[in-house]
Amino acid sequence: MPWEAGTATPPIPVRPGPWIFFNADEAASIEAIVDRLIPPDDRGPGGKEAGCAVYLDRQLAGPYGTGAGLYLRPPFMPNAPATFGYQSPEQPAARYRTGLAALADYIKSNFSGKVFRDLTPVDQDKVLSGLEKGSIALKGVNSASFFTLMLSGTQEGFFADPIYGGNRDMAGWKLLGFPGARYDYRDWVDRHNEKYPLPPVSIMGRSDWTVKD
Repeated sequence: MPWEAGTATPPIPVRPGPWIFFNADEAASIEAIVDRLIPPDDRGPGGKEAGCAVYLDRQLAGPYGTGAGLYLRPPFMPNAPATFGYQSPEQPAARYRTGLAALADYIKSNFSGKVFRDLTPVDQDKVLSGLEKGSIALKGVNSASFFTLMLSGTQEGFFADPIYGGNRDMAGWKLLGFPGARYDYRDWVDRHNEKYPLPPVSIMGRSDWTVKD
């Protein structure tokens, strides 16, 4: 088919700046949550430093947050496998807002008025584990489903192209040895079990590249 200008929607680079979707309390909770889902270690940064919270903020403030392209009408299959895709009548933005509010209320009631970021790492893990297993009941929220939503979004933010706000400095790709959006790496396609020696490249290029006059 002949190519025509304007027929595709190119990605819009995320720019540094204030939170767009999350308020200050929500942002603090999300930053703490992503840093427990992907904690920092000697191999690289955690979810917060890698920009996972920023990725989620920009995604929820955009078309994804309003459910564009998602399956929002019944019939739904509540326990459908992940391959079935999104299974909820609620838009992702609404689910995050409701879920974070319910989580804040639960923690305040069960941890002497604290918020998630002020819990010890052990207690943070207990809360997240309880959400995952569904043993923690959040008011008006399916705990396990909400946990899955946050986990999948955090994983996306850690491994998506940095143009979307996460995977800062391509930390996730460096961890995997993924080449990214390189123009050509055919010489390495058939070289199995060998470490790829070149650094990854984003859609935007690399920050250490310069253009000479």
